[in-house]
Parts: sequence; structure tokens; C-alpha cells
Amino acid sequence: MAASEITPSAAGLRALSHPTRLKMLMLLRLEGPATATQLAQQLKLNTGATSYHLRQLAEHGFIEEDHERGNARDRWWKAAHESTRANLDSRKGSEEEAESTEAYLHSVALAYTETLMQFAGEHRYLPEPWQKACTTSDWHLRLTAEGADRLVNALVDVIEEYGEAADDEPAAGVFVVNLNAFPRPGTVVLEGDDR
Repeated sequence: MAASEITPSAAGLRALSHPTRLKMLMLLRLEGPATATQLAQQLKLNTGATSYHLRQLAEHGFIEEDHERGNARDRWWKAAHESTRANLDSRKGSEEEAESTEAYLHSVALAYTETLMQFAGEHRYLPEPWQKACTTSDWHLRLTAEGADRLVNALVDVIEEYGEAADDEPAAGVFVVNLNAFPRPGTVVLEGDDR
């Protein structure tokens, strides 16, 4: 892959806020290159819609054509980056940029929920060591914004370190870690709130 991470523009976030595009990007990152027809079958879409979504992802730099595969009839696509790191500070931009960020967050929450629901249905069938390794824990900590930022950065460093450690391990599986870190809704005074 060309680079490990992309930080999309507001227009890129808007393009990625479509749940189907988010799923396509995830599939290309996790399962490797595919054609529009293959993705359409996997996502139960028609190939025209799939091709449209792929073009949108390509336009914003999330995916690119895989020129090592296919021919004039079959176009293969691959992820251009291993991950997306969105800048969620929407205070500095326009109302349109804030709305793009919010739409993106809703799509990510939906994708996380779908994955968690699939895990809940499979959990009891996992081998015991994998069951033991799983958690759906949460912590509610009293932190300053600066302390929260330090915590998130430390957790990201640890997660990335573990991700690199098992690359060549034959018994390794794809282990999902969703890091959702935010002030509990309703507990922090919002900007512009006079109460």
C-alpha cells in the first residue's frame, strides 16, 4: 500500500459517510483487492451502484485501481491506505464541514454496531482462548480534555504496537479493537450553551 494512513478532507469525510462506501473500504482493506462485481455480490448490490461508490472512494483517495490484476473487462480496486484517521475538530470549519463530520460519525457508529452484533452472535462458538481474549468493557473516567487526549494517544500507540507484533504469526486472526473515546453525552457544557 502506498501509505499507512489517510486524513480525509471535509469532502472526503462526506464521501465516506455513506455506509456502503465505508463497508467497501473496510472489505478492500481487510480482504484485499476486488472487482465491482465481487463487491456487489458480497454487499448484495447491483454492479452499477457498486461502481458508482467505488468511483467516489477513488476520487477522494481512499482506493485506487490495482493495475497488476484484471484486464480491459475487469477493473480491480484496492485500498490506498491501511487506515483512516479523521480530524473530528469541526469547530474550525464551516457548517457544511461540521455536518460532514457528524454524518461520518453516524456511519462509523453504524458500522461498529453491525460488527459488534455479528460478534455477539458468534461469541459462544469461538474457541476458548479467543473467548477469553474478548471484552466489551467500558470505563467512565473523570479526566480533563488534555488528560483524555494523552490517554487516547497512549492507547493508540499500544494498539499499533500489538498490530505489528503478530504480522508473521500463522495462528493470528484479525482481532477488532474499536477505540471509542468521548465525553459521556450530557456531562460536558457544550459551546454556545447558556445554561
